[in-house]
Amino acid sequence: MKKYLIVGFILLVFSFLSFSQEENFYYENAVFNEDIKTVLLHRDGFELSNPILELGEDAQLVLKFDDLSGEVKDYYYTIIHCDVDWNESFISQPDYIEGFTENPLDDYAFSFNTTFKYVNYQLKIPNDNIQFKTSGNYALVVFEDNDKEKVVLSKRFYVVEPLTQIEGTVRRATMDAFKGENQEVDFTIYHDQLIINNPQQEVKVVVMQNNRWDNAIRNLKPLFVRPNELVYDYNRENVFVAGNEFRYFDIRTNRMNGENVASTEFFRPYFHKTLMIDEVRTNKRYFEYEEMNGEYVVESQDRVQDYDLDCDYFFVHFSLPLESVILGGSVNVFGALSNWNANKSNEMTWNFETSQYELTMLLKQGYYNFMYVYVPQGASVADHKNFEGSFWMTENDYQIFVYYHDLGSRYDRLVGFRQLNSKENRN
Repeated sequence: MKKYLIVGFILLVFSFLSFSQEENFYYENAVFNEDIKTVLLHRDGFELSNPILELGEDAQLVLKFDDLSGEVKDYYYTIIHCDVDWNESFISQPDYIEGFTENPLDDYAFSFNTTFKYVNYQLKIPNDNIQFKTSGNYALVVFEDNDKEKVVLSKRFYVVEPLTQIEGTVRRATMDAFKGENQEVDFTIYHDQLIINNPQQEVKVVVMQNNRWDNAIRNLKPLFVRPNELVYDYNRENVFVAGNEFRYFDIRTNRMNGENVASTEFFRPYFHKTLMIDEVRTNKRYFEYEEMNGEYVVESQDRVQDYDLDCDYFFVHFSLPLESVILGGSVNVFGALSNWNANKSNEMTWNFETSQYELTMLLKQGYYNFMYVYVPQGASVADHKNFEGSFWMTENDYQIFVYYHDLGSRYDRLVGFRQLNSKENRN
C-alpha cells in the first residue's frame, strides 16, 4: 500500500510539473538542433536593426536560418505572446493573433557552389497568414513535422504601441568617478497619451546593453513621479559595466586572410580560418575604434549573387593564452554569433600543451564581432570585464523597454521603446 502511495505521489507531481510547463513556458533566443546555423531576425532590409515593429506598422521582420543537413524539412512556425520576463502570457493565441496560429515555413532554397551544402529558410512576418493584434514581447518558434515537441529554434521579437516617449542620456557612472569603469543610464518616460494610476505597480522597465538579456536591469521603479512623467535618475541601480570595444574578424573570402585572421587553409573538403592569437585586455589602455556592438553580418568579397545562398561556411579557430587554467567557471566566446548565450556550444577548452583556451566554431562567411567572457559556475551573468577590461568611454547601445499592465489586463503591453548610444547620447 505504501508503495502505491509513493508512485501515486510521483505521478501527481509529474502531472503538476507538466501542466505548469504547458501553461507558463519560458522562451529565449535558442537553437535546439545542431544542424541549424546563422539564425537572424531583423527588420526587412536592415540587417543590424532590432527586431521591433510598431503595432499596425506597414513593415515586416525577416527570419533567416540555414539547415546544414542539406535536406528539405517539413518546418512549421507559431508565435507566442510573452510577459515582461519572457514567460508565456496567460492569454490564448486568438487574443493576440489574427489569422492562423500555425503555418508552414515553405520559403527555402539550396546553397550554390559551397563546400557545405545547406538549405536556407526565410520567413517574413506579419504576412497574409498572421497579423498581430496586441503589443508586447513575442517569441517566434519553429518546429518540425507539425509536431510542437520537435522545436528547432526560438527567436524573440517585439511589437510596440508607442504611447510613451523616452528621453535619456548615458554618462560616466556618478558613483564610479575614480575607477571610470561603469556607465550610467538615466532616462525619463513621458506618458501624456497613457493614464497611469499606480506607476510603481503598473509600469515595468527593462534596460539592456547591446541586446544582452543576461545582464539586463529589470526591476527599476521610478525615482520621481511627476504629472505625466516618470523619472529614472538613479546613480547605482541603473549602472552597467561598460566593458570594452568588441573584438572583430573578417572571413568574407577564402582567397586571402581578412582582418585578424592569421591563416586560411583548405583541409578537404572544408576551409579553416585560424584567427590571430588574442590577448587579455584587462590591463591595456583603452583604444577607440568603430565596431558593431557584438553583431555580425553575412557578406562575401567573392563574386557571388546572393549572400544567403552563395556564402560558404568555415571552421573558425579561436585562441586565448592565459598563465594558467581558470577554475570555478568557463571561458566562452560571446556575442550575437552565440545568440548572446554562454553554453557548451561556445565554451572554450584549455589546452595544456599550448597554455591557452581554444575553440572551433562553424561560421558563415561574413564580418563578426565578439568578446571573451568568464562565466562562474552556476552564474547566469557572463562577466565581460575579466578578459576585456572596462572603460566608461566605450561605445555601447542601450535598449529601454517600457511595459504597462493595469489591474484589469491579462498581459504586459509594450508601450515604449528607445535606443540610446553612449557616445551620441552622452551627458
